[in-house]
Amino acid sequence: MLDAVRLRIDLAYDGAHFYGWAKQPEIRTVQGEIERTLHTVLRVPEHDADEPLRLTVAGRTDTGVHASHQVCHLDVDEDVLARCVGHMDVPPVTALSRRLRRMLPDDISIHAVSKAPDGFDARFSALERTYVYRITDSNSEIDPRTRNFVLHVDNELNIEAMNEAAAMTIGLHDFGSFATPNPGGTTIREVKTAYWRRIPQRPLIDDGMTMGERYRTPAAESGLVCFTIVADAFARNMVRSLVNGCVQVGIGKRSLDWFAGKMATPLREGSTGPIAPQGLTLEHIEYPADDQLAARAEAIRAKRTL
Repeated sequence: MLDAVRLRIDLAYDGAHFYGWAKQPEIRTVQGEIERTLHTVLRVPEHDADEPLRLTVAGRTDTGVHASHQVCHLDVDEDVLARCVGHMDVPPVTALSRRLRRMLPDDISIHAVSKAPDGFDARFSALERTYVYRITDSNSEIDPRTRNFVLHVDNELNIEAMNEAAAMTIGLHDFGSFATPNPGGTTIREVKTAYWRRIPQRPLIDDGMTMGERYRTPAAESGLVCFTIVADAFARNMVRSLVNGCVQVGIGKRSLDWFAGKMATPLREGSTGPIAPQGLTLEHIEYPADDQLAARAEAIRAKRTL
């Protein structure tokens, strides 16, 4: 038996037909699909207690939520990893990457598979996560091709008011009004950036010449209202609930004083539940330099306080 190796897997997925990331019996999930494929590629029985193939992910996404860049890690013995090489004249990690790309369903894409540096933990070593929520409102044209990752609202959104609400979330807060803690956990998180903006209307072709309106096909995100939020970590339903709160302010259903009150008093109730999932995408996971990975993982395991 050779030594175990930790692999870093960078990937993306369309969450429309997944019941979230976390593996569940009899339900299609991202983790379930990848682990099932890993067991096939590495020729490990799925119920083998001696060689479990289990992924640890940077951030669990909910049902219907997407990821353009997710990160997870896998611990596997080197002799098991070598099983995927077959007749390919390539290193085992390269062989695994190729076989995963070939065998996974079309709504999962593998960006890269690599040997993780010492101390790397996909979840606990992460410095921050970036999510983007995309909306079309009454001031933007609806492109039916984007329906799986953009939410449509009938109203015109007041982006200035929504940005005033978003600004209240920046810093270290208890987001108990907008999130659910895990058992034994907390809803205290540090938000580093949070803002709304409308993506400018821009032509697909723009070379500085007047070429006629037939060339002014808008790029796919032109006119969308996007919420970008960056935090060290997120509690369950936190991003979608904050989006819902901001949207209620943006359509005039709730006031900024109401939002401030929810931030000041972390109490969960019906008006601060999560908005629909399809507009949300995990866009980026940031990690420290390799020599700081282990220290970061150790520090983040501590329970947060204000």
